[in-house]
Amino acid sequence: MRLINRHPSRIGGLMLLLLPFVVLCAVYFTGSSLRLAANPDDKLLPSAAQMSDAVKSVAFTEDRRTGEYLLWDDTLSSLRRLGIGLVVSAVIALVAAIATGALPLVSATLSPFITVVSMVPPLAVLPILFIVFGLDELSKVVLIVIGITPMMIRDLHARSAEIPAELWVKAQTLGATSWTLILRLVLPQLLPRLLVALRLSLGAAWLFLIAAEAIASTDGLGYRIFLVRRYLSMDLILPYVAWITLLAWLTDELLRRLTQWCFPWYGGGAR
Repeated sequence: MRLINRHPSRIGGLMLLLLPFVVLCAVYFTGSSLRLAANPDDKLLPSAAQMSDAVKSVAFTEDRRTGEYLLWDDTLSSLRRLGIGLVVSAVIALVAAIATGALPLVSATLSPFITVVSMVPPLAVLPILFIVFGLDELSKVVLIVIGITPMMIRDLHARSAEIPAELWVKAQTLGATSWTLILRLVLPQLLPRLLVALRLSLGAAWLFLIAAEAIASTDGLGYRIFLVRRYLSMDLILPYVAWITLLAWLTDELLRRLTQWCFPWYGGGAR
């Protein structure tokens, strides 16, 4: 049997799925053991016990200054900012993609502008956002919106351009108005792609959130990571990074399942 035709069994697939994580953990903890054996005060590769103690101190012990559980407070703050940014971006992207995909005059006006805007590095305008919107929540949400919305619009616009021309002709032959075409033809094609675009934008959204929190914030996962880095607290930084990764994966999985549940007919979703 050719190699390209060989597929793993269910158990084999699970073992292959876990293999990279097992190898990564084995390499890390082996290196950690060797470094700590040579220098018990080494902070670069903390042991599992050290990371566990650090997590307990922020997740299950009240902070003496604020009386809060820092990990959960940081998580709620970051997820609130991320959620607002994703929802606002999704609404703007959907409206803009419908307008540019269904109305040629709007497409001729906005498409080149959106293409140019999507090339602007979002982190380069972060100081401008802080000056215009201040250092509060709004600037952080706006950074996420500016960072991911243009590319989402371009992705959705490309999807609308893939709608076969004969569907447009047939619908208009049957008497469909412009509003009917938008609601019955364009919108059903863009909604599932919108969820896929959100999934593909999650990594960038987290990047912009962490950057904004690291520069100007008093809470949040990014703020905490950059706060403790001055003490070389890798025993806390690494669990925070792992926690962010888990949250991002759970969000991606939620959007994937939502796409499958709401649009089972759609075959263009990323797995």
